[in-house]
Amino acid sequence: QVRLVESGGGLVQSGGSLRLSCAASGISFSVYDMGWYRQAPGKQRELVARITPGGSTIYTDSAVKGRFTISRDNAKGTVYLQMNSLKPEDTAVYYCHPPSYNALWGQGTQVTVSS
Repeated sequence: QVRLVESGGGLVQSGGSLRLSCAASGISFSVYDMGWYRQAPGKQRELVARITPGGSTIYTDSAVKGRFTISRDNAKGTVYLQMNSLKPEDTAVYYCHPPSYNALWGQGTQVTVSS
């Protein structure tokens, strides 16, 4: 079964940290770029960070640069997003997605940052 399962979200105070995980199954994970996206209430989904199959970060949104880090473990079929110094404006549902696999999205994980 082809799917992505995100986890690690939650409620955190401003300045806190969270580590999101996304486990892939049913795909050749190691050949895909992977991205973390987020969608805040009333806003469009946006790309936060993107990583190549070899582990190079090729995009980080300016709003999170220096605070968020994307990484991956191909042996585990998992991509991570380490989020530090969280701000209330980071509140959103976070999704992982391989940009070249249009139909494949997970259910997302909610991140809520209180001020």
